[in-house]
Amino acid sequence: MELPINPIAIPIAAVAALFVGALWYNPKFGFGIAWMRESGMTEERIKSGNIAIIFGLTLVFATMLSFLLMQFTNHQWGALSMVGAEPELAKPSFEAFMADYGDTFRTFKHGALHGAMFGILGALPIIGTIALFERKSAKYIFINAGYWIVTLAVMGSIICGM
Repeated sequence: MELPINPIAIPIAAVAALFVGALWYNPKFGFGIAWMRESGMTEERIKSGNIAIIFGLTLVFATMLSFLLMQFTNHQWGALSMVGAEPELAKPSFEAFMADYGDTFRTFKHGALHGAMFGILGALPIIGTIALFERKSAKYIFINAGYWIVTLAVMGSIICGM
């Protein structure tokens, strides 16, 4: 039985997060200037970081999110988990089920919906809670949560649609 995921989709979705971030936080045509002001970031501080570590870990974290997001966008993973992730040990009814429904709701649009829902119901509350205790503004919350809502929608569409 074929796994209900294209393994190439995971790294593509992770790299997509970096591309969305490059646009979203860009000072020239994104929210970069507003984000810098709201977060207290300066050009000097940005230049002082180790870019290889920052982007390397960002890619690792985005890959981890891709694996998690796969659980929310691809309903077939739920069926696979019902048989202990070992389809070769499943009853014949599992094969019949996957033959009938193995590609149901596997579209870019469906993945984007679930990714956006994950962003709204997952990222927004986490970022909002941290920002409230750090005494950050509503603008800060919406810039950062907005990035994750859009990014998770893009990642979800890639993971589900490929």
